[in-house]
Amino acid sequence: MYKRDRIRNISIIAHIDHGKTTLVDRFLDITDTVDRRNKKDQFMDSMDIERERGITIKSKPVKLNYLADDGITYEINIIDTPGHVDFNYEVSRSLAACEGAILLVDASQGVEAQTVGNTYLAIENDLELIPVLNKIDIPNANIEETLAEIVDLIGYSPEDCLQASAKTGQGVKEILEAVVKRVSPPSGMLEAPLKALIFDAIYDKYRGVVIHVRIFEGSVKAGDRIQMMASGEIFEVVEVGYFLPQMEITDSLDAGEVGYIIAVIKDVSSAKIGDTVTSANNPTDTALPGYKEAKPMVYAGMFPGMPEYYDELRKALDKFKLNDASLVFEPENSPALGFGFRVGFLGLLHMDVVRERLEREFEIACILTAPNVVYRVTLQNGEVAEITNPASFPEPGEFLRVEEPFVDLSIITPSEYMGNLIGFITSEKRGDFKAVENAGKNRVVLRFEAPLSEIMFDFFDRMKAISRGYASMDYEILGYRESDLVKVTILVNKETVDSLSFIVHVDKEYSVAKKVVDKLSELIPQHQFQIPIQAKSRGRIIARSDIKALRKDVLAKCYGGDVTRKMKLLEKQKEGKKRMREIGQVTIPQNAFLAILRIGEEE
Repeated sequence: MYKRDRIRNISIIAHIDHGKTTLVDRFLDITDTVDRRNKKDQFMDSMDIERERGITIKSKPVKLNYLADDGITYEINIIDTPGHVDFNYEVSRSLAACEGAILLVDASQGVEAQTVGNTYLAIENDLELIPVLNKIDIPNANIEETLAEIVDLIGYSPEDCLQASAKTGQGVKEILEAVVKRVSPPSGMLEAPLKALIFDAIYDKYRGVVIHVRIFEGSVKAGDRIQMMASGEIFEVVEVGYFLPQMEITDSLDAGEVGYIIAVIKDVSSAKIGDTVTSANNPTDTALPGYKEAKPMVYAGMFPGMPEYYDELRKALDKFKLNDASLVFEPENSPALGFGFRVGFLGLLHMDVVRERLEREFEIACILTAPNVVYRVTLQNGEVAEITNPASFPEPGEFLRVEEPFVDLSIITPSEYMGNLIGFITSEKRGDFKAVENAGKNRVVLRFEAPLSEIMFDFFDRMKAISRGYASMDYEILGYRESDLVKVTILVNKETVDSLSFIVHVDKEYSVAKKVVDKLSELIPQHQFQIPIQAKSRGRIIARSDIKALRKDVLAKCYGGDVTRKMKLLEKQKEGKKRMREIGQVTIPQNAFLAILRIGEEE
């Protein structure tokens, strides 16, 4: 029976590894949602990679029927959110589908940068926040300080903050009670035209795209014709239902409810996250706000480990895209690596996850070249071109200006590391220091504006090293700004290797080029002839490193004898080496293509 005042739609905001999935496990236990024979830890994380890394990549909703202390059974819909900055837009859409959110903070680690970012997103969406201190049972839990940090962040009193241990179950029932009492039921007219928000979509090979929706107004049932407001496409509904957490068919989804719609949608790009679903026969006047296209921010070349697996890689990427519309790719050819693809990702974690899932789920070994951001170049004729591959970056004189994406970077750190972090970001990473704010006892928030390209390589590891693991970061894209950038081309044995080209700021041109050629000279094995590795920029060679030739001892068979005989043998060897260098092919190992990522290792 549909009673809207008994529905509660919530999300859980938490940093990576703060216990969000474990808390959902306890909710499932308390409400007996999952048969105990089928129950396993981290039940909502279905991918091996999610379990191993302690991160949520693909959000999964679940409906709980909770018998509260007042004797009423409430329907609680938990709309999960990914915890990483790469998936910021998906988080914003999940939050838009809720009326409340549990703010989960690890008592031993305190408030982290991404928690702050997502909390502000929740506040922007007018969500009722329920702050929860998790992991209070562990020996190094710092309850007083973490409570003070939460109070500083959202302005609640310490009495409003709940304390729990998702692992042992302590305090978990109190969280469900707080959800029922503090979070308001959904509003929305059942008689109004259908208005539903798509907060996720997955591809089922038998039934097509399954869209995850929150119904704001109206209702939807099998047989209805629905329209996607962004694309205008129309589909006929075949099935609607709830997540328990497995999919369970129901007669209709009504205003305030969360569930799924199956409508023979063949392509996940037809059901874009954030889009509004309405009735084709009686459409709503206005779409829900906040929809935007997910744009890749990072591009890298992806090549099969063996050239003959090109078709398998293409099929694997096609299948992967069915479940991940944010992934874009197009064919690319490299003289060194053969045929492959230029692939666009939301960020570095997204790139890492895609590569690992391709290797695990499709059993395809692939080589990824060093990633780069999207540059915007204004050519001499006034045209604006987006450069996703350093090889296609125009030569000096062919363009008027070049712009690169900048980010608003926030770092939360203990105050003792503040000076070193500011020095590192402003001097080495071209960051512009903007402000410092207090973030509780002995902790500060540092704010910078910095180029996205600078926080892609070795930034996270260096930040953790400087702060001894205590600092955490979050960033938001600000937009494009003009920069003085140049392309550095790498030549191996005087042959240009496009896949090793990179774009760098003019101030770092020589230092980075020198490090890359030195690193390549270590990674490329010796051949029978000497190999020069050169870096070329703006029409001149700016750095060089040589790989010495493997030398065979041609004098080993000479026992004494005339010196002229030895000279002839050495001369003959020299001629052979020269001829070999002219026709010799240099074998470049796979790890050399990530040399630019590894230039900071010895520092």
